[in-house]
Amino acid sequence: MKASEIRSKWLQFFEGKGHKVEPSASLVPHNDPSLLWISAGMAPLKPYFDGRVKPDNPRLTNSQKCIRTTDIENVGKTRRHHTFFEMLGNFSFGDYFKVEAITWAWEFLTGKEWIGLDPERLSVTVYPEDEEAFKLWNEVVGIPAERIVKLQDNFWDIGEGPCGPCTEIFYDRGEAYGDLSDPECYPGGENERFLEVWNLVFSQFNHNKDGSYTPLPNKNIDTGAGLERFASLLQDVDSNFDTDLFQPIIQKSTSLAKVTYGEKEDVDVALKVIADHIRTVTFAVADGVLPSNEGRGYVIRRLLRRAVRYGKLIGLDKPFMYQLVETVGDIMGGYYPDVVTKREFIEKVISSEEERFHETLSDGLAILAEMSAEAKAAGKTWIGGADAFKLYDTYGFPLDLTEDFAAEHGLGVDREGFEAAMEEQRERARAARHESGSMKVQGGVLSDFTTKTEFIGYNELEVSSEIIALIADDQFVDVLTAGQSGQVILSKTPFYAESGGQVSDRGMLQGETGAAEVQGLFRAPHGQHVHQVTVTAGELRSGSSVKAEVNRELRGGVVKNHTATHLLHKALKETLGEHVNQAGSLVEADRLRFDFSHLGSISAEELATIEHRVNEQIWKALDVKIELKPIDEAKAMGAMALFGEKYGDIVRVVQVGSYSLELCGGCHVSNTAEIGLFKLVSESGIGSGVRRIEAVTGRGAYLFMDGQLELLKQSAALLKSNVSDVPKRIEALHSQLKDLARENESLQSKLSAIEAGELTDRVIEVGNTKLLSVQVQASSMDALRGLADELKVKLPDTVLVLGASVEDKVSFVVVVPQEEVKRGLHAGKLVKEVAAVCGGGGGGRPDMAQAGGKDISKLEEALKLPAKLIAK
Repeated sequence: MKASEIRSKWLQFFEGKGHKVEPSASLVPHNDPSLLWISAGMAPLKPYFDGRVKPDNPRLTNSQKCIRTTDIENVGKTRRHHTFFEMLGNFSFGDYFKVEAITWAWEFLTGKEWIGLDPERLSVTVYPEDEEAFKLWNEVVGIPAERIVKLQDNFWDIGEGPCGPCTEIFYDRGEAYGDLSDPECYPGGENERFLEVWNLVFSQFNHNKDGSYTPLPNKNIDTGAGLERFASLLQDVDSNFDTDLFQPIIQKSTSLAKVTYGEKEDVDVALKVIADHIRTVTFAVADGVLPSNEGRGYVIRRLLRRAVRYGKLIGLDKPFMYQLVETVGDIMGGYYPDVVTKREFIEKVISSEEERFHETLSDGLAILAEMSAEAKAAGKTWIGGADAFKLYDTYGFPLDLTEDFAAEHGLGVDREGFEAAMEEQRERARAARHESGSMKVQGGVLSDFTTKTEFIGYNELEVSSEIIALIADDQFVDVLTAGQSGQVILSKTPFYAESGGQVSDRGMLQGETGAAEVQGLFRAPHGQHVHQVTVTAGELRSGSSVKAEVNRELRGGVVKNHTATHLLHKALKETLGEHVNQAGSLVEADRLRFDFSHLGSISAEELATIEHRVNEQIWKALDVKIELKPIDEAKAMGAMALFGEKYGDIVRVVQVGSYSLELCGGCHVSNTAEIGLFKLVSESGIGSGVRRIEAVTGRGAYLFMDGQLELLKQSAALLKSNVSDVPKRIEALHSQLKDLARENESLQSKLSAIEAGELTDRVIEVGNTKLLSVQVQASSMDALRGLADELKVKLPDTVLVLGASVEDKVSFVVVVPQEEVKRGLHAGKLVKEVAAVCGGGGGGRPDMAQAGGKDISKLEEALKLPAKLIAK
């Protein structure tokens, strides 16, 4: 059975059991320490479990893409370790529980119309105290007691948050995979015979911060089954890598490398690592994650480089990973269309990163050579563990590559020191994961507050409303008095709660008994708008009426900037390419900020084009049409869905003329002419492959332009010219500066020649070596090198060590004649030691090198060192 068919059967089965199928979505960080990212569509599940959010449908099912790198060193060396995999799941939030979860699992696994596994080869494990699960498997399903194993580890608990006992289902692969006489050969043991295919978690407790456990308000089901494992069983192959999810990639790799799969273990490992990592990288890049030196981008960079290193082991010395993206699309594109539609962009990102790593690899080898030389010079027989780890962590060098290189130079590597440094990094990562992965139950009074409220702020900015709840210090109260801060919930409100990058509205609540300033809003677990207020006069009473009024000036600025972000998004795609996707935004009253994915810089001409295209849509006075539509209909219209956003069945479609079409829950102008003017303020890179544009509109654009004009007027005054003549005046000054620079350079050359003649008398002899080590006058490193060139002509057989004070720092140039190089002198090593005296460093070739230092006071001392070093 093909993997795609297994996935389809899963979704069909649970849809038939009343589950809503959650579609594939972008990858986002997950709070389970064992997972790096999961599908964004499933990211809200944990709040469903702990009661922070109430789902529209209490039953969900899906096939979610996951990335996990905790076992990266095992990938390719075992049958089932992967960095990217698909997790089939079914979930219940306070609806069904153990009976349904267990009986449905058995039906799906053994039913001939579904998976059709042999019931006699299935075993389960249960938590020892979970007698209910044991009886269900034994008495209802009919599994003999001897095939039900009680394991203390069968309790799903990742620290603070929802948890509970679990039951795991195993398939017996037969005697070829293990002998039952082995004490570890049992369901749940360390063996290859009993393959875990499904884990059913009965999430019914909350692990509290103090370590205690209390029952959750509702009992939940959280299950996971690996698609790759199902495929290996149903396709009757030895490992996941032999399934139709991996084999086409492996075969493409063998073709590129001209090797054969299945003959040599080291070749097979390389091919498996490449196949696994290209899947991970392809999906991550498709979801907007680009290689970088931090966060998710660092993980992708590491995986790419690891695959490239393994490629080199099988003869792939040039970029090749990008050529596998099409094959990944052929396998996965039916369910995940992004890996096909974004293929060209994904290939470009991967190819660029591969080329960069090949350059980095050369740099790393050079550093490794320097480490080896320093170790030998210090009389050591090994390279330090910290140095080896630095190469691994910074340049992607595996320890075995460092060990091979060191062995070629007669050295070993401090493996224990390397492992210690590696463990320190793991501890830091575990601590970070624990800190970020802790799930907190939002107990507060709002978790059970279900009274409905109405948001009318799309069309009205002022309304009479009733206060249905007042909250202070996380308690419902009857009154808030002057000077007191708290939260207010109204029966209906015109105030927008911060969402989708758009900031909250601000304004006033005015009642008969008092008034309050609305400073911001957030949404409660059941969707109500909660107003953060400070009472400015009198008091607010629960049940009383108030006039809720949004600050019109602030909202007016917000809507202009929000609609402008939609126009900007489209203009970026038109100018730079369809690969551009929003990576974040901020919409305030006085400015907008828009982050987006794009490789490379953006030219001034491109920025001008982007700005002009946005303004063109403003000048066309396009109507902004907003409608509610089923999400499938909206996507069929071509509406853009934003990265990481969660959408319901009915979505809000914002259409700007025929130019822009996006799903958006924010507030907008009714016609683009209301925006007035759009002006780019800045454009910059904020990370590898992510850029940021800041802009202003309307009144903000006018004030910005007025400020720029004032600066221009001030510049004209300083230049003693008219505003219109400023460019010509600056050009004339540049020309004058160039003439002066040439004149200065000519005079500097003459001075250098004179100084060179005077310095020839200061040559000393150290043994058989002639040495000139002196302080000279030089305005720059270029001038210092020029003087060295003059002296090389006059003193061709002399070692030159020249030092100068340049802009509050020290600069050195060392020149060693070829005859002295042959005798063992090395300019790079010499200048490094000299510069170290002044707190600096540098290096270079054996015959010529340069360096810098910080401490000018040590310059004289540094210039005495060469004679001592040569004397040795």
